[in-house]
Amino acid sequence: MNLGKIHKDVAVVGAGMTLFSRRLQETGKEMSWQAAQMALDQAGLTLDDIDAVIMGSAPDAFDGVHKKGDWLIDGAGGVNKPYMRVYTGGGTAVFAPIAGWWHVASGMFERVLVVCEEKMSSCQPHAQSAFAHIWDPILDRPLKPNLVWIFAMEMQRYMHTYNVRYEDIALVAVKNKRNAVGHPCAQLADPDITLEDVINSEPMALPVRRLDISPPSDGAAALVLVSEDTAYELTNEPVWMDGVGWCIDSTMWTNRDLAFPKFVARAARMAYEMAGIKNPREEIDIAEPYDPFDYKELQHLEALGLADPGEAAIMTREGKTQRDGELPVCPSGGLLGVGNPIAATLGIKVGELFWQLSGQAGARQVPGDPAVGVAQAWGDLMQFSSVIVMRRRP
Repeated sequence: MNLGKIHKDVAVVGAGMTLFSRRLQETGKEMSWQAAQMALDQAGLTLDDIDAVIMGSAPDAFDGVHKKGDWLIDGAGGVNKPYMRVYTGGGTAVFAPIAGWWHVASGMFERVLVVCEEKMSSCQPHAQSAFAHIWDPILDRPLKPNLVWIFAMEMQRYMHTYNVRYEDIALVAVKNKRNAVGHPCAQLADPDITLEDVINSEPMALPVRRLDISPPSDGAAALVLVSEDTAYELTNEPVWMDGVGWCIDSTMWTNRDLAFPKFVARAARMAYEMAGIKNPREEIDIAEPYDPFDYKELQHLEALGLADPGEAAIMTREGKTQRDGELPVCPSGGLLGVGNPIAATLGIKVGELFWQLSGQAGARQVPGDPAVGVAQAWGDLMQFSSVIVMRRRP
């Protein structure tokens, strides 16, 4: 797919993000507006300047609110404006800005506000209970599956297929929780966490242990996207969304290769082709892959073409994915360190790339003046991925 000559270039000029926490007192509407206001302030705009609003949030069950897009419209700033809600579970974190991208790239809108929100603590029983109802009623449901043991099987398959050691996977959790120490919104930053802490944490469904999993969170994040005609009026250093991609696979997880997520690779190829990326390993300076479990960071790095299958674990062991390594991975702290309010992880994926590539990441800033980054998110039942390539142009 070559869209390079038929669309307007799209830049990110502002980002905002609330605290990620287990039980924030603010409502979903309030969190949405806090994040939106921060993004607008950074862009030097007001809500009156915004032409359209994209709302990203996981399915309604995650907030326990029916028609959640309608419920959040005023908090997101979408009243009396073109307004669209998108959701693909966790993949929303990167798919919502892709939806913003196509609104601007089409030429129909100059300035679009993208807001992502999740208020999971309000829902009783816990939002994850919604997954009890997504399984095939004949093949899957009699087994009474839950997400943790489904992912335990996937993690075990990954380890077996590529001879990956659990200790190397656990190092991802150590790295990301330490990286999160520099993030002002982090929920589970831990400067003193050790490999032994992860290995000795409570078994959930082996080989998955408690510290292999990102924490459930409340939070919101927002971006301001503008066209090439407007970007340099607002900032001297816009960060461009040069490539977007997405792919969804069959819902029948039993029919797929659990060791390698092909749908992530397809989404990455789409984004790389659009961005003109020929050799991701040589051209990508920084990566923010989706890391709800520590092994997923490794799987996603490999599917993004940044490592061969099984190689990402070795890169982690050798320190190459540290913030000051050859390929900084999740310098934000990722979901494992900052928190996992599903769609609102926009802030630690696309938002983090904006801050990193524009040199505004503060204590988290990657050394070496990075110019090109890739963000990726993953959702539904191990079947959907969205990918964005971002670039700071000379």
